[in-house]
Formats: sequence, structure tokens, C-alpha cells
Amino acid sequence: MLKVYLSGEIHTDWREQIVDGANDLDVQFSAPVTDHGASDDCGVAILGAEDNKYWHDHKGAMVNAIRTRRGIADADVVVVRFGDQYKQWNAAFDAGYAAALGKSLIILHGPDHAHALKEVDAAALAVAREPAQVVEILRYVLTGALLG
Repeated sequence: MLKVYLSGEIHTDWREQIVDGANDLDVQFSAPVTDHGASDDCGVAILGAEDNKYWHDHKGAMVNAIRTRRGIADADVVVVRFGDQYKQWNAAFDAGYAAALGKSLIILHGPDHAHALKEVDAAALAVAREPAQVVEILRYVLTGALLG
């Protein structure tokens, strides 16, 4: 079984496209919490309220980092998606962390980010433009077969 961690933007259905496309493959997917409210508030919900927004966010980031570090460490392949609407600093951090651990890294973004992400792309083994391309990479890795 191939373990794949899906990191990055949470505002589109790219994860579902990959999971659905790979439903016939022996792949186990994991991901960060994609419920934005739960992700932002997990630290204060578990560890107690904070009056200062910095400490509110800091607690959440630390609790989320436990899940993220585990997901990346356990993965065979890490897919990091950079969306068009927001700058995903956390996604860039996840890509760097995965690269530092020697994980097979697939970066997913549109052509408008090619220049801004050139260093991130250089650390990847593949740079895809569409979720379907990620599915085909996973299919090829697992079966050696090409579609089309």
C-alpha cells in the first residue's frame, strides 16, 4: 500500500478529485484537518482560551503540527497543492519539511505560480498542474501502467 499525504490549500476539491480518481489503487490517503474553523481553534478548544490572537493562533499551529508531522513522516509520497486564491505559507513549510525528510514530493499548482515556487518545484520529483495528473503518477508508481 502506498501512503500519500495531501497537504496544501483547503478551498477547492482537489483532494476529493485525487481520492476519487485513485479509488482503484492500493493507496491510503491522509491530510491535515480541512475544516478551517476546527483547524484554527483546536489549540484553544483543547488547551484553553487566549485573549491574545497571537497565542490563540500559536496554540492551534502547535497542535496541528503534531498531525502534520506525523502525516508527512508516515507518508511514502507527499502531495502539496498551492491554490490561486491565498498564499499558503504552511504548504511551503510542509514541502520543505517533506523534502528534508527525503520524501517523494509532488507539487501541484497552476502556471501562474511557476516563478514564485521555482525553488519548491526544484525539490519535487514531479510538478503537476491538475489533480488528474497526480492520480496518473500514483497509478504509474503502483502499476507501471500508462493510461491513454
